[in-house]
Amino acid sequence: MDKKVIVITGASSGIGKATAMYFAEKGWQVAATMRNIQAGKELTEFENIKLFELDVTKQTTIDQAYEEILKTYGRIDVLLNNAGYALSGPFEYYTEEQFQRQFDVNVFGVFRTTQTFVKHFRENKKGILMFVTSMGGKITFPVVSTYHSTKYAVEGFAESLSYEVNEFNTSIKIIEPGTINTDFGGRSMDFASVDENNPYMPYISHFSHMTSENTGIDPVNVAEVIYQAATDNSSQMRYTVGEDAEQLIGYRQESGDEAYVKMMTDRFKLQ
Repeated sequence: MDKKVIVITGASSGIGKATAMYFAEKGWQVAATMRNIQAGKELTEFENIKLFELDVTKQTTIDQAYEEILKTYGRIDVLLNNAGYALSGPFEYYTEEQFQRQFDVNVFGVFRTTQTFVKHFRENKKGILMFVTSMGGKITFPVVSTYHSTKYAVEGFAESLSYEVNEFNTSIKIIEPGTINTDFGGRSMDFASVDENNPYMPYISHFSHMTSENTGIDPVNVAEVIYQAATDNSSQMRYTVGEDAEQLIGYRQESGDEAYVKMMTDRFKLQ
């Protein structure tokens, strides 16, 4: 039997990179896509990983990558929508360009890529569409309001899409990681322009501490759950990854919205 093929967006770093390596080690063919393929040189050490240029904000690159991937492998079994970043800071200080780009990458980029690839699954009547959202698609923190809104949007999109693609034997899988030990607070994050006298600084400082380097689970742990979701042949849709994600999502589900918001308000209360 031919080896299965997974397509991963945002594969140059973090969860995408770890997942590409993990699936390659499991014997899958991996189409690792990214805006700049020079950033993925380390992945070329795996003979069953090939790099493809794909920018989720540019439909022409998505179309080209789709055609090249099908020409290379002849099939696609899994699409992992992983590309994304966070905009951080008080909403009052975001520029219009910043919050438009946040949605262009995290939401419209997912729409573009999914719409392009889903026809392959419909025509073949099998496949898995996967979405890396976040615990931030189920709970909230201060100073990442637009990021949360994009993750909530993708959660709703993916769940609703499941009704449509189920008719063509295609599954939806949503991965909800908690805090991860990646460069998410660096190149995977954009910031509002504020100074040390900003009235929201206590919120900003607390959130920065929470997302500081060397905190959270290893991205390989997320890759393991993504592999599980791709291979368990179950009807499970959502997969939560990380102790913090399980605790916070669980608390909100068990205690209700008001209790969760009160807890978070008390934790981040301005002094």
